[in-house]
Amino acid sequence: MNSPSPFTETALAARTAAFEDLAAAGPVQRVTLFTGVPVWLVTGYAEVRQVLTDPDVRKSLTESPHRDHVPEWLLKAMNTHMLAVNPPHHTRLRKLVSAAFTRRRVEGLAPRIDEISRTLLDALPAGAPVDLVASYSYPLPITVISELLGVPVNLRDDFRRYTQIALSGPVHTPEKYVTAASDMVALIRSLIERKRAAPTDDLLSGLIEVHDGGDTLSEDELTSMVFLLVAAGHETTVNLITTATYTLLKFPDQLAKLRADLTLVPRAVEEVLRYDGPAMVTVPAQTAGDVHVGGTTIPAGQIVVPVVWTANHDPARFEGATDFDITRADTSHLGFGHGIHHCLGAPLARLEAQVALGHLVTRFPALRLADPDNDPERSVSLLLNGMSQLMVRID
Repeated sequence: MNSPSPFTETALAARTAAFEDLAAAGPVQRVTLFTGVPVWLVTGYAEVRQVLTDPDVRKSLTESPHRDHVPEWLLKAMNTHMLAVNPPHHTRLRKLVSAAFTRRRVEGLAPRIDEISRTLLDALPAGAPVDLVASYSYPLPITVISELLGVPVNLRDDFRRYTQIALSGPVHTPEKYVTAASDMVALIRSLIERKRAAPTDDLLSGLIEVHDGGDTLSEDELTSMVFLLVAAGHETTVNLITTATYTLLKFPDQLAKLRADLTLVPRAVEEVLRYDGPAMVTVPAQTAGDVHVGGTTIPAGQIVVPVVWTANHDPARFEGATDFDITRADTSHLGFGHGIHHCLGAPLARLEAQVALGHLVTRFPALRLADPDNDPERSVSLLLNGMSQLMVRID
């Protein structure tokens, strides 16, 4: 890629421009990522949907960060989950996990999410800049997913520290990545043992106990699923709440529409997922045979990276694709993926973002960016689109 990589651009304008250049170069491109790995980037909406459902585009552990440095036991302990495996293994895992992670369990969280949101907003100080990430968009989802899984309060910061490194693995040295991943697996396994000895009414105890006939989750499957649920269950939602707030503050006409009609909150969340969602790409995959997409043939054995950011801005799919419009009726974005790997936790993420955003914009009518002339930096990452800090004023 001769132009700047959008994954390493930390300024939003530069990242957006890099994505636009990428999309303009064609729907399928052979590039070398900032990590030094050659891949095929798929950028068009139709093309991304195609590869996300193509049976010859399959998940493979060879795409794991620092693959040559990660011990086999650690690789299996982290990656034996639904996003990293293929049918029929994927079908079996999703069925088992869905039996514990039910819609009823998610819907039952609504009063607690509402309570957590209100409590966090009560604690925000007036009269000084506030970091919304540290004060609101991080503690809300980490509390929700931790309570859902049964993670003790004293372990939550450790979970986040380890998962942040694991999710942005290529950015870190192999040594730092392996150390964090090993510590995370040890923490998860100790928690599993604790739940086995004294099960409670939480999702982790449910995952340990769930069965289909005589089938249950193995130790590696349990560890991997907890990692996936903690990582996907809080980090992406942190980014969603943060970018939703930032985007609305940058588009005051849309914020005014939302405040005038709170029934638009769900649609506003969907538009943020399309316009500036928490994921830039889906988990990379590998071709098991020649794949014909977008007028290009990707040979067998190649790494494929579907870019949902450019797909969600494809003018061939979305009218006014570069506009942020919370009244947009078309919600067919790919922010939660597509096909068999569509995010199982999407209903929970939507619920948390809707509650968080609704309370925030109604509670603080003077909410504004603390430094509107300087955009906050985005994190360097292949997968995630987020910022570590968002300074606002609420008075």
